[in-house]
Amino acid sequence: MRKLFALFCLIPYCFFACNSNEQKELVAPNKPVVTENTAIKGIWVTNVASDALDSRAKIEQTVQVCKQSGITDIYVVTWNRGRTLYPSKIMKDMLDLPIMERFEGRDPLQEMIEEGHKAGLKVHAWFEFGFSSSYGENGGAILAKHPQWKAIDNEGKLVSKNGFEWMNAMDPEVQNFVKSLVMEVVNNYDVDGIQGDDRLPAMPSLGGYDDYTVDLYKKEHNGNTPPQDYKDADWLTWRADKLSDFLGILYAEVKAAKPNMIVSMAPSIHPWAKEEYLQDWPTWLNKGFCDYVIPQVYRYNIENYTTTLNAQVSNLSQEQKSKFFAGVLLQVNGKNPSQGFLDSMIVANRKAGIDGEAFFFYEGLKQFPEYFTKEYTTK
Repeated sequence: MRKLFALFCLIPYCFFACNSNEQKELVAPNKPVVTENTAIKGIWVTNVASDALDSRAKIEQTVQVCKQSGITDIYVVTWNRGRTLYPSKIMKDMLDLPIMERFEGRDPLQEMIEEGHKAGLKVHAWFEFGFSSSYGENGGAILAKHPQWKAIDNEGKLVSKNGFEWMNAMDPEVQNFVKSLVMEVVNNYDVDGIQGDDRLPAMPSLGGYDDYTVDLYKKEHNGNTPPQDYKDADWLTWRADKLSDFLGILYAEVKAAKPNMIVSMAPSIHPWAKEEYLQDWPTWLNKGFCDYVIPQVYRYNIENYTTTLNAQVSNLSQEQKSKFFAGVLLQVNGKNPSQGFLDSMIVANRKAGIDGEAFFFYEGLKQFPEYFTKEYTTK
């Protein structure tokens, strides 16, 4: 089992410590009906610091815990560390690695879909790593094979932030690669939704200094080169708009394939998400580029949580509130909120007019069995 760093470095704020194409689609008989804007009570299920995906029996157990805990939606990791957690023809052709080595001979995504639907839960394919190719591997196998896909910073170096190395999210080839993974799942699995997070669509604002992006910027700015200051406001917005455009294309393609497929995003909080990762999620909602968002409102006391939550809600129109759910941090590095703090966050969500939330991550559910099986189901 890998340690928590591979996943938890995605969290932009600390918690408790600091402020196959050939595969036929299988339809489970008890698949839940997908309706728009239904309140969610979600959970992220990952392969890091958890054995929840390690066998069919473990997946069945995971689903039962979720069901008993009042969970309605499971976001199961499908893409991280340059590997898929399903047998992928794309990755087989590209790197001769059709699935993450740990899950060879199985299909955890299909198993989760089948078990989740038996229990009446929605299952979403969570593309956790998005445009990040690796963690602590200097770009990993993907960038070793496609060095032209590297995101480049203003010093001419590979973009690396918090240990994650990045592909160039502005490059059409990179965009098509990531989109092809998403559409492989959409077209071959009876999944209820697909989800990006703080790495899809995203790129650290350090990036954008590769030849392709610079040339594109110059074409649109009378030959002028991008500012060396990667936090320049207009430069930030120009790049964020390009990623928003990508999401719009992805959304349209998903809906053309399966109109009832849910497209959700779990970005960081605004405006930090735009300033640091070029994620302008209020624009995504305004332009109809996703069905709902779950910003990661990760805080370690109720005062900061409530302040941050209210700041996020202030970006919403009244009708958009039904498309907004709060990301709540339930466990990280073996630490959990107190039950009182946990309940206070849920109460704060409801007071703010937010009808649901998603918890990071599954293992935390097991730390509060009484709360989730008795109290949370009534919230």
